[in-house]
Amino acid sequence: MTRDWSAQPSVNSLWEATAEPARAFPVLSGEHQADVVIIGAGYTGLSAAHHIATDGSSPIVIEANRPGWGASGRNGGVITAKFRLSFREVDAVHGRAMARRMYEIAHESTDIVEELVSEFGITSANLVRTGQVKAAHNETTLKAAIDEANWMTREMGSAEVRILDKKGVRDETGSDIFVGGVLNPGSAGIHPLNYLRGLADGVARRGVPIFQETPVVKLRRDKDRIVAETPRGAVRAKQAIIATNSYSDLTGATAHLQRTLIPFRSAIVATERLPRNLAGKLMPTGRSYTETKRMMRWFRMVDNRVIFGGRGAFGKQDTQSAFGALRKAMVGIFPDLADIPLEYKWSGLVAMTLDSVPHIGRLDDRTLVALGYNGAGVAMSSLMGRYLAAFVRGESPDVGLLDIRRMKAIPFYPLREPAVRMVAGWYQFLDAIGR
Repeated sequence: MTRDWSAQPSVNSLWEATAEPARAFPVLSGEHQADVVIIGAGYTGLSAAHHIATDGSSPIVIEANRPGWGASGRNGGVITAKFRLSFREVDAVHGRAMARRMYEIAHESTDIVEELVSEFGITSANLVRTGQVKAAHNETTLKAAIDEANWMTREMGSAEVRILDKKGVRDETGSDIFVGGVLNPGSAGIHPLNYLRGLADGVARRGVPIFQETPVVKLRRDKDRIVAETPRGAVRAKQAIIATNSYSDLTGATAHLQRTLIPFRSAIVATERLPRNLAGKLMPTGRSYTETKRMMRWFRMVDNRVIFGGRGAFGKQDTQSAFGALRKAMVGIFPDLADIPLEYKWSGLVAMTLDSVPHIGRLDDRTLVALGYNGAGVAMSSLMGRYLAAFVRGESPDVGLLDIRRMKAIPFYPLREPAVRMVAGWYQFLDAIGR
Protein backbone atom coordinates (compact mmCIF):
# COMPACT_ATOMS: atom_id res chain seq x y z
CA MET A 1 0.00 0.00 0.00
CA THR A 2 1.41 3.39 -1.03
CA ARG A 3 1.32 6.14 1.55
CA ASP A 4 -0.54 9.30 0.51
CA TRP A 5 2.12 11.95 1.00
CA SER A 6 -0.22 14.74 -0.19
CA ALA A 7 -2.59 14.32 2.77
CA GLN A 8 -0.43 14.92 5.84
CA PRO A 9 -2.30 16.57 8.72
CA SER A 10 -1.68 20.21 9.47
CA VAL A 11 -0.44 21.31 12.88
CA ASN A 12 -2.86 23.16 15.17
CA SER A 13 -0.23 25.66 16.22
CA LEU A 14 -0.19 29.38 16.82
CA TRP A 15 2.55 29.58 14.21
CA GLU A 16 0.47 27.84 11.54
CA ALA A 17 -2.48 30.14 12.28
CA THR A 18 -0.44 33.34 12.09
CA ALA A 19 2.14 32.51 9.42
CA GLU A 20 2.55 34.13 6.03
CA PRO A 21 0.96 32.05 3.23
CA ALA A 22 3.10 29.10 2.28
CA ARG A 23 4.66 29.10 -1.16
CA ALA A 24 3.49 26.14 -3.24
CA PHE A 25 6.25 23.79 -4.35
CA PRO A 26 5.83 21.01 -6.89
CA VAL A 27 6.02 17.27 -6.39
CA LEU A 28 9.16 15.84 -7.98
CA SER A 29 8.63 13.71 -11.07
CA GLY A 30 11.08 12.39 -13.63
CA GLU A 31 14.87 12.33 -13.50
CA HIS A 32 16.90 15.27 -12.17
CA GLN A 33 20.61 16.05 -11.85
CA ALA A 34 22.29 18.06 -9.09
CA ASP A 35 25.61 18.55 -7.37
CA VAL A 36 23.92 17.91 -4.01
CA VAL A 37 20.55 16.38 -3.16
CA ILE A 38 19.26 17.56 0.22
CA ILE A 39 16.67 15.45 2.03
CA GLY A 40 14.58 17.61 4.32
CA ALA A 41 13.34 21.20 3.93
CA GLY A 42 13.71 22.37 7.50
CA TYR A 43 16.22 24.93 8.76
CA THR A 44 19.16 22.57 8.21
CA GLY A 45 18.29 21.65 4.64
CA LEU A 46 17.35 25.14 3.51
CA SER A 47 20.38 26.77 5.12
CA ALA A 48 22.59 24.14 3.48
CA ALA A 49 20.93 24.79 0.11
CA HIS A 50 21.54 28.52 0.45
CA HIS A 51 25.21 28.17 1.35
CA ILE A 52 25.87 25.50 -1.28
CA ALA A 53 24.24 27.60 -4.00
CA THR A 54 26.23 30.63 -2.85
CA ASP A 55 29.38 28.57 -3.46
CA GLY A 56 28.28 28.08 -7.08
CA SER A 57 27.11 24.47 -6.82
CA SER A 58 23.62 23.23 -7.69
CA PRO A 59 21.52 21.76 -4.85
CA ILE A 60 18.04 20.24 -5.02
CA VAL A 61 15.89 20.07 -1.87
CA ILE A 62 13.38 17.25 -1.38
CA GLU A 63 10.77 17.32 1.41
CA ALA A 64 8.51 14.38 2.32
CA ASN A 65 5.73 16.66 3.54
CA ARG A 66 5.77 20.46 3.30
CA PRO A 67 8.62 22.78 4.26
CA GLY A 68 8.32 23.41 7.99
CA TRP A 69 5.97 20.48 8.68
CA GLY A 70 8.47 18.93 11.10
CA ALA A 71 10.38 20.44 14.01
CA SER A 72 11.20 23.67 12.15
CA GLY A 73 7.52 24.65 12.20
CA ARG A 74 6.56 23.20 15.59
CA ASN A 75 9.16 24.61 18.00
CA GLY A 76 8.81 27.43 20.52
CA GLY A 77 10.74 30.04 18.55
CA VAL A 78 13.43 30.54 21.22
CA ILE A 79 17.01 31.19 20.11
CA THR A 80 19.81 30.60 22.60
CA ALA A 81 23.60 30.24 22.39
CA LYS A 82 23.82 26.96 24.26
CA PHE A 83 23.80 23.19 24.13
CA ARG A 84 22.00 20.79 26.46
CA LEU A 85 25.51 19.92 27.68
CA SER A 86 26.80 22.94 29.59
CA PHE A 87 30.11 24.59 28.74
CA ARG A 88 31.27 23.89 32.28
CA GLU A 89 30.63 20.17 31.74
CA VAL A 90 32.50 20.33 28.44
CA ASP A 91 35.44 21.96 30.20
CA ALA A 92 35.50 19.34 32.94
CA VAL A 93 35.47 16.38 30.55
CA HIS A 94 37.13 17.66 27.38
CA GLY A 95 39.29 20.60 28.46
CA ARG A 96 39.29 24.37 28.15
CA ALA A 97 40.11 24.53 24.44
CA MET A 98 37.09 22.39 23.56
CA ALA A 99 34.84 24.41 25.87
CA ARG A 100 35.91 27.62 24.16
CA ARG A 101 35.33 26.13 20.69
CA MET A 102 31.84 24.99 21.67
CA TYR A 103 31.17 28.46 23.09
CA GLU A 104 32.21 29.99 19.75
CA ILE A 105 29.99 27.61 17.79
CA ALA A 106 27.00 28.35 20.04
CA HIS A 107 27.33 32.11 19.54
CA GLU A 108 27.93 31.69 15.81
CA SER A 109 24.59 29.87 15.65
CA THR A 110 22.61 32.81 17.04
CA ASP A 111 24.44 35.24 14.78
CA ILE A 112 23.64 33.27 11.63
CA VAL A 113 19.90 33.49 12.28
CA GLU A 114 20.21 37.28 12.21
CA GLU A 115 22.29 37.03 9.04
CA LEU A 116 19.75 34.85 7.25
CA VAL A 117 16.80 36.97 8.32
CA SER A 118 18.62 40.03 6.97
CA GLU A 119 19.86 38.26 3.84
CA PHE A 120 16.35 37.27 2.77
CA GLY A 121 14.46 40.20 4.30
CA ILE A 122 12.27 38.00 6.49
CA THR A 123 10.60 40.79 8.48
CA SER A 124 7.64 38.54 9.32
CA ALA A 125 10.00 36.39 11.41
CA ASN A 126 9.79 39.12 14.08
CA LEU A 127 13.29 38.34 15.30
CA VAL A 128 14.03 40.25 18.50
CA ARG A 129 16.97 39.80 20.89
CA THR A 130 15.03 40.28 24.10
CA GLY A 131 17.03 37.88 26.26
CA GLN A 132 16.11 34.87 28.37
CA VAL A 133 15.69 34.38 32.11
CA LYS A 134 16.40 31.07 33.84
CA ALA A 135 13.99 31.19 36.78
CA ALA A 136 14.90 29.11 39.84
CA HIS A 137 12.20 27.24 41.75
CA ASN A 138 14.28 26.78 44.92
CA GLU A 139 17.48 27.98 46.60
CA THR A 140 19.46 24.90 45.52
CA THR A 141 18.79 25.41 41.83
CA LEU A 142 19.30 29.16 42.17
CA LYS A 143 22.75 28.59 43.64
CA ALA A 144 23.58 26.19 40.80
CA ALA A 145 22.42 28.74 38.19
CA ILE A 146 24.46 31.51 39.83
CA ASP A 147 27.55 29.31 40.08
CA GLU A 148 27.19 28.46 36.39
CA ALA A 149 26.79 32.15 35.47
CA ASN A 150 29.82 33.15 37.52
CA TRP A 151 31.88 30.38 35.94
CA MET A 152 30.85 31.55 32.45
CA THR A 153 31.88 35.10 33.28
CA ARG A 154 35.19 34.05 34.82
CA GLU A 155 36.27 31.31 32.42
CA MET A 156 34.55 32.07 29.12
CA GLY A 157 34.62 35.85 29.37
CA SER A 158 30.84 36.03 29.11
CA ALA A 159 30.01 39.39 30.66
CA GLU A 160 26.37 39.31 29.52
CA VAL A 161 24.71 37.35 32.31
CA ARG A 162 23.04 39.15 35.21
CA ILE A 163 21.85 37.72 38.53
CA LEU A 164 18.24 38.45 39.55
CA ASP A 165 16.78 38.25 43.06
CA LYS A 166 13.22 37.17 43.82
CA LYS A 167 11.84 40.65 43.13
CA GLY A 168 13.78 40.85 39.89
CA VAL A 169 12.27 37.61 38.59
CA ARG A 170 8.81 38.67 39.80
CA ASP A 171 9.17 41.93 37.88
CA GLU A 172 10.26 39.94 34.81
CA THR A 173 7.60 37.25 34.90
CA GLY A 174 4.69 38.53 36.97
CA SER A 175 4.94 35.34 39.04
CA ASP A 176 5.73 34.97 42.75
CA ILE A 177 6.82 31.33 42.76
CA PHE A 178 10.49 31.80 41.81
CA VAL A 179 13.24 32.60 44.30
CA GLY A 180 15.59 34.28 41.79
CA GLY A 181 17.23 33.67 38.47
CA VAL A 182 19.81 34.52 35.84
CA LEU A 183 19.26 36.79 32.84
CA ASN A 184 21.06 36.16 29.54
CA PRO A 185 20.31 39.17 27.32
CA GLY A 186 21.80 37.58 24.19
CA SER A 187 18.92 35.17 23.58
CA ALA A 188 16.16 35.94 21.09
CA GLY A 189 12.64 35.11 20.04
CA ILE A 190 11.32 34.45 16.56
CA HIS A 191 8.21 33.35 14.67
CA PRO A 192 9.69 29.99 13.66
CA LEU A 193 7.37 29.13 10.80
CA ASN A 194 7.64 32.55 9.18
CA TYR A 195 11.41 32.23 9.46
CA LEU A 196 11.25 28.83 7.77
CA ARG A 197 8.91 30.00 5.01
CA GLY A 198 11.07 33.04 4.44
CA LEU A 199 14.10 30.81 4.00
CA ALA A 200 12.23 28.53 1.59
CA ASP A 201 10.96 31.46 -0.45
CA GLY A 202 14.36 33.14 -0.54
CA VAL A 203 16.21 29.98 -1.55
CA ALA A 204 13.64 29.24 -4.26
CA ARG A 205 13.83 32.82 -5.62
CA ARG A 206 17.55 32.30 -6.09
CA GLY A 207 16.93 29.34 -8.34
CA VAL A 208 17.22 26.34 -6.02
CA PRO A 209 14.58 23.69 -6.84
CA ILE A 210 12.48 22.62 -3.84
CA PHE A 211 10.05 19.72 -4.05
CA GLN A 212 7.40 18.95 -1.45
CA GLU A 213 5.26 15.85 -0.76
CA THR A 214 8.21 13.92 -2.20
CA PRO A 215 9.57 11.25 0.15
CA VAL A 216 12.94 9.75 -0.61
CA VAL A 217 12.16 6.04 -0.46
CA LYS A 218 15.65 4.81 -1.30
CA LEU A 219 19.23 6.10 -1.40
CA ARG A 220 21.61 4.06 -3.53
CA ARG A 221 25.02 4.31 -5.13
CA ASP A 222 25.41 4.27 -8.93
CA LYS A 223 29.07 4.44 -9.92
CA ASP A 224 30.26 7.92 -8.95
CA ARG A 225 26.78 9.23 -8.12
CA ILE A 226 24.26 8.82 -5.34
CA VAL A 227 20.64 8.41 -6.38
CA ALA A 228 17.68 9.56 -4.29
CA GLU A 229 14.66 7.63 -5.48
CA THR A 230 11.14 9.02 -4.94
CA PRO A 231 7.71 7.59 -5.83
CA ARG A 232 7.60 9.51 -9.13
CA GLY A 233 11.22 10.10 -10.01
CA ALA A 234 14.81 10.39 -8.82
CA VAL A 235 17.69 12.81 -8.30
CA ARG A 236 21.22 11.82 -9.31
CA ALA A 237 23.84 13.83 -7.45
CA LYS A 238 27.50 13.89 -6.52
CA GLN A 239 26.65 14.13 -2.82
CA ALA A 240 23.63 13.77 -0.54
CA ILE A 241 22.74 15.56 2.70
CA ILE A 242 20.31 13.99 5.15
CA ALA A 243 18.56 16.72 7.14
CA THR A 244 15.60 14.85 8.61
CA ASN A 245 16.47 14.91 12.33
CA SER A 246 13.73 13.40 14.56
CA TYR A 247 11.61 12.60 11.52
CA SER A 248 14.23 10.35 9.95
CA ASP A 249 11.99 7.30 10.27
CA LEU A 250 9.40 8.63 7.81
CA THR A 251 10.98 6.44 5.13
CA GLY A 252 13.38 3.52 4.99
CA ALA A 253 15.98 5.62 3.19
CA THR A 254 16.89 7.52 6.37
CA ALA A 255 15.41 5.33 9.12
CA HIS A 256 18.81 3.91 10.10
CA LEU A 257 19.70 7.29 11.62
CA GLN A 258 16.90 6.90 14.17
CA ARG A 259 19.11 4.48 16.08
CA THR A 260 21.34 7.39 17.06
CA LEU A 261 18.44 9.47 18.41
CA ILE A 262 15.96 9.42 21.27
CA PRO A 263 12.85 11.18 19.94
CA PHE A 264 11.25 13.05 22.84
CA ARG A 265 7.82 14.59 22.31
CA SER A 266 7.63 18.25 23.29
CA ALA A 267 4.17 19.79 23.75
CA ILE A 268 3.15 23.45 23.55
CA VAL A 269 -0.03 25.34 24.36
CA ALA A 270 -1.02 28.93 23.63
CA THR A 271 -3.77 30.89 25.34
CA GLU A 272 -6.34 33.15 23.80
CA ARG A 273 -5.29 36.80 23.66
CA LEU A 274 -5.18 38.13 27.18
CA PRO A 275 -7.10 41.16 28.42
CA ARG A 276 -4.89 44.23 28.15
CA ASN A 277 -4.36 44.66 31.91
CA LEU A 278 -3.31 41.02 32.33
CA ALA A 279 -1.08 41.04 29.25
CA GLY A 280 0.75 44.03 30.67
CA LYS A 281 1.29 42.28 33.99
CA LEU A 282 2.78 38.99 32.75
CA MET A 283 6.23 38.91 31.17
CA PRO A 284 6.24 42.67 30.44
CA THR A 285 9.80 42.70 29.05
CA GLY A 286 8.93 40.25 26.28
CA ARG A 287 11.74 37.84 27.07
CA SER A 288 11.59 34.06 27.05
CA TYR A 289 11.79 32.14 30.31
CA THR A 290 12.84 28.67 31.45
CA GLU A 291 12.56 26.87 34.76
CA THR A 292 15.37 25.09 36.55
CA LYS A 293 13.35 21.92 37.09
CA ARG A 294 14.55 18.70 35.45
CA MET A 295 11.33 18.44 33.46
CA MET A 296 11.97 21.95 32.24
CA ARG A 297 9.06 24.19 31.24
CA TRP A 298 9.53 27.31 29.19
CA PHE A 299 7.23 30.21 28.42
CA ARG A 300 7.04 33.48 26.52
CA MET A 301 4.50 36.11 25.53
CA VAL A 302 3.65 36.51 21.83
CA ASP A 303 0.91 38.77 20.52
CA ASN A 304 -0.60 39.08 24.02
CA ARG A 305 -0.81 35.30 24.35
CA VAL A 306 1.11 33.11 26.78
CA ILE A 307 2.94 30.30 25.02
CA PHE A 308 3.87 27.53 27.42
CA GLY A 309 5.82 24.41 26.54
CA GLY A 310 7.72 21.49 27.96
CA ARG A 311 8.84 17.92 27.54
CA GLY A 312 7.24 14.84 28.96
CA ALA A 313 4.48 14.17 26.44
CA PHE A 314 4.66 10.45 25.67
CA GLY A 315 3.74 8.45 22.62
CA LYS A 316 3.66 9.26 18.94
CA GLN A 317 0.46 11.32 18.91
CA ASP A 318 -0.87 14.33 20.79
CA THR A 319 -2.74 13.49 23.99
CA GLN A 320 -5.08 15.56 26.11
CA SER A 321 -3.25 14.38 29.24
CA ALA A 322 -0.03 16.00 28.03
CA PHE A 323 -1.77 19.27 27.27
CA GLY A 324 -3.63 19.07 30.57
CA ALA A 325 -0.34 18.67 32.45
CA LEU A 326 1.04 21.74 30.67
CA ARG A 327 -2.01 23.80 31.51
CA LYS A 328 -1.77 22.75 35.17
CA ALA A 329 1.91 23.74 35.27
CA MET A 330 1.14 27.05 33.55
CA VAL A 331 -1.59 27.96 36.03
CA GLY A 332 0.71 26.93 38.87
CA ILE A 333 3.12 29.64 37.74
CA PHE A 334 0.47 32.12 36.62
CA PRO A 335 -2.73 31.71 38.68
CA ASP A 336 -4.31 34.62 36.78
CA LEU A 337 -4.51 32.32 33.72
CA ALA A 338 -6.86 29.83 35.43
CA ASP A 339 -9.91 31.12 33.55
CA ILE A 340 -8.16 31.92 30.26
CA PRO A 341 -8.97 29.31 27.57
CA LEU A 342 -6.29 27.64 25.49
CA GLU A 343 -6.66 28.37 21.78
CA TYR A 344 -3.82 26.26 20.35
CA LYS A 345 -2.27 22.92 21.34
CA TRP A 346 0.44 21.17 19.39
CA SER A 347 3.55 19.05 19.75
CA GLY A 348 6.60 17.82 17.89
CA LEU A 349 9.63 15.64 18.29
CA VAL A 350 12.91 16.74 19.86
CA ALA A 351 15.92 14.69 18.75
CA MET A 352 18.02 13.85 21.81
CA THR A 353 21.47 12.25 21.59
CA LEU A 354 23.40 10.18 24.11
CA ASP A 355 26.02 12.88 24.59
CA SER A 356 23.54 15.81 24.59
CA VAL A 357 25.02 17.61 21.56
CA PRO A 358 24.18 17.65 17.83
CA HIS A 359 26.34 15.86 15.29
CA ILE A 360 27.48 16.69 11.78
CA GLY A 361 29.80 15.21 9.19
CA ARG A 362 30.24 12.49 6.61
CA LEU A 363 28.61 9.09 6.84
CA ASP A 364 30.64 8.06 3.79
CA ASP A 365 32.32 9.69 0.80
CA ARG A 366 28.94 10.67 -0.74
CA THR A 367 26.62 11.20 2.21
CA LEU A 368 26.54 13.91 4.88
CA VAL A 369 24.24 14.42 7.83
CA ALA A 370 23.44 16.91 10.59
CA LEU A 371 21.04 15.98 13.39
CA GLY A 372 20.35 15.74 17.13
CA TYR A 373 19.69 19.31 18.22
CA ASN A 374 18.49 18.37 21.72
CA GLY A 375 15.84 21.06 21.93
CA ALA A 376 17.98 24.01 20.83
CA GLY A 377 17.66 23.63 17.08
CA VAL A 378 16.43 26.92 15.63
CA ALA A 379 19.85 28.51 15.75
CA MET A 380 22.07 25.43 15.64
CA SER A 381 20.36 23.83 12.64
CA SER A 382 20.66 27.12 10.76
CA LEU A 383 24.39 27.09 11.44
CA MET A 384 24.78 23.45 10.44
CA GLY A 385 23.76 24.41 6.91
CA ARG A 386 26.87 26.57 6.69
CA TYR A 387 29.10 23.76 7.95
CA LEU A 388 27.49 21.23 5.61
CA ALA A 389 28.38 23.49 2.68
CA ALA A 390 31.99 23.48 3.90
CA PHE A 391 32.01 19.67 3.97
CA VAL A 392 30.55 19.64 0.46
CA ARG A 393 33.48 21.82 -0.67
CA GLY A 394 35.84 19.16 0.64
CA GLU A 395 36.85 21.05 3.77
CA SER A 396 37.03 19.68 7.31
CA PRO A 397 35.67 22.46 9.54
CA ASP A 398 36.37 22.32 13.27
CA VAL A 399 33.01 21.35 14.73
CA GLY A 400 34.30 20.39 18.16
CA LEU A 401 32.18 17.80 19.94
CA LEU A 402 29.69 17.88 17.06
CA ASP A 403 31.95 15.66 14.95
CA ILE A 404 29.86 12.78 13.58
CA ARG A 405 32.59 10.33 14.53
CA ARG A 406 31.71 10.94 18.18
CA MET A 407 28.06 9.96 17.65
CA LYS A 408 26.95 6.77 19.39
CA ALA A 409 24.04 4.48 18.65
CA ILE A 410 21.34 4.11 21.30
CA PRO A 411 21.96 0.88 23.24
CA PHE A 412 18.97 -1.47 23.54
CA TYR A 413 17.19 0.66 20.95
CA PRO A 414 13.85 -1.23 21.05
CA LEU A 415 13.55 -0.29 24.74
CA ARG A 416 14.00 3.44 24.18
CA GLU A 417 10.35 4.43 24.71
CA PRO A 418 9.85 2.67 28.08
CA ALA A 419 13.28 3.96 29.13
CA VAL A 420 12.27 7.54 28.31
CA ARG A 421 9.07 7.10 30.31
CA MET A 422 10.99 5.73 33.28
CA VAL A 423 13.57 8.52 33.30
CA ALA A 424 10.93 11.21 32.81
CA GLY A 425 8.86 9.74 35.63
CA TRP A 426 11.88 9.82 37.94
CA TYR A 427 12.60 13.43 37.01
CA GLN A 428 8.98 14.38 37.67
CA PHE A 429 9.22 12.75 41.11
CA LEU A 430 12.42 14.66 41.94
CA ASP A 431 10.81 17.92 40.80
CA ALA A 432 7.72 17.20 42.90
CA ILE A 433 9.78 16.77 46.10
CA GLY A 434 11.90 19.82 45.35
CA ARG A 435 15.18 18.06 44.57
